[in-house]
Amino acid sequence: MVFPSTVRVKVAVAPPIARVRFIHPPLNVIDLPMMQELQEILAELEARVDVSTIVFEGDARAFSAGVDVKAHVPEQVSEMLTNFHAVIRAIVDSRKVTIAAVQGACLGGGAELALVCDMVFTARDAVWGFPEIKLGCYPPVATVVLPTLVGPKRASELVLTGRQFSGDEAVAIGLANRSVNSEEVMRVVEEALEQLVALSPAALAHAKKSMYSWDAIHLDKGLARAEKIYLEELINTADAQEGVAAFMEKRSPKWIGR
Repeated sequence: MVFPSTVRVKVAVAPPIARVRFIHPPLNVIDLPMMQELQEILAELEARVDVSTIVFEGDARAFSAGVDVKAHVPEQVSEMLTNFHAVIRAIVDSRKVTIAAVQGACLGGGAELALVCDMVFTARDAVWGFPEIKLGCYPPVATVVLPTLVGPKRASELVLTGRQFSGDEAVAIGLANRSVNSEEVMRVVEEALEQLVALSPAALAHAKKSMYSWDAIHLDKGLARAEKIYLEELINTADAQEGVAAFMEKRSPKWIGR
């Protein structure tokens, strides 16, 4: 089955597997329409008893380069966070096994989406990172989830420097299960799927429900706090507005510290 009404996301279902593919070239940037498509798709897949596993994938150039920078302006940022975090919460709350197949750019919101999946298989030369700090912003999901996944010191480094890192490093620090050459990513995903399809969908759902990679209550409370700081404090700073403006105008930002 293929979902024909989507524009930025292609979905194919061959029970018990659903494949969710980002098709928003050139870098699968997650804009508001794509967020809304993903919410609708995830709700429909969650309701299907014949689906036990969801695979998220992009293409060789990009899993996703992140959330649309243009949506970070003050008049759109609240709607953007609400919709993007609705996608994140849907993945975290899902009873389906979720797998991210990462190639190319996996940055910002794209990396946040990948890291909340149950399993992640990445190309060695994939480019990971949380570069929001370079725009005078920060990645709310990463600030909440990363400390549990990689430890507080590594999380602080990744969020506060915004540096990029490879798929190999993503595995080394606990963000991914396995790194392989780019052309082998889908092969290792298929190997995982072969194991999963032989198992009870009910058992998988209940096992996932009882086993969190992080405390789901902490995620909900932490993300609500991160959103509040972002919307009520950060986005009103001159530096946040300058960072977004500088990116769109393709120039270096001029920080003033307030």
